Amino acid sequence: MSPSSSGSNPAALVTGGTRGIGRTIAARLALAGYRVLTCGRKDPGDLPEGVAFHRADVREPEEAAALVAAAVDAFGRLDLVVNNAGGGPPVPAATASANLVTAVVRLNLLAPFFVAQAANAVMQDQDTGGLIVNIGSVSALRPAPGTAVYAAAKGGLEVLTRALALEWAPKVRVNTVTAGVVRTSDNEVHYGDEAALAAVAATVPLGRMATPDDIADAVLLLASPLAGYITGTSLLVDGGGQVPRFLDAAGGAAPE
Repeated sequence: MSPSSSGSNPAALVTGGTRGIGRTIAARLALAGYRVLTCGRKDPGDLPEGVAFHRADVREPEEAAALVAAAVDAFGRLDLVVNNAGGGPPVPAATASANLVTAVVRLNLLAPFFVAQAANAVMQDQDTGGLIVNIGSVSALRPAPGTAVYAAAKGGLEVLTRALALEWAPKVRVNTVTAGVVRTSDNEVHYGDEAALAAVAATVPLGRMATPDDIADAVLLLASPLAGYITGTSLLVDGGGQVPRFLDAAGGAAPE
């Protein structure tokens, strides 16, 4: 945790922090001493202790800017932004509608840009600058059938991270946490029942799917003084990737 120049606890904004990975990130930041604001399109009803809420649709540039302004109004500064809001349903590329393609790109690529742009304007005027962390996906590196649009948007996010890091240095650092398969309440929609989830976990060299805490750990690492010279990069949090399928075809034998 990096203290602000005023001596007060640093301030963080986490988009999409009312559920899933984002909620865990927001809660962990609060436990680490951050003053945290999160957002969503609907009031979540309950939030982790130390996490405040502002209603916003970050796909709209005006609402993204208003969200950043709300964080600054509440905390007096903004030290960390986590662009976590994202996602998209699995849809075959051949039948994906124009509306779905547009919606997935707006949420996973344009929204992080809108939030980052507004945050940068604040951070550039702070003596200690700031940090923007984009939550990416291994789909950008290893797309699966049905994820073409989502994977392309997340691939764009990886490039956006590197481009913004170049433009906004030295005051603002920009990095990506690229998440592998993460165990959340939505997994059954994508992978199936517990037996299917166990089969997915077995393909990961570390023998399990990631947890939301694993992703939060990566955010905390990038936000720590230990990462002060890291910008424009992607921290891959995927348990070692996946065991190559050719090993199954070859009877599971490792190459000599």
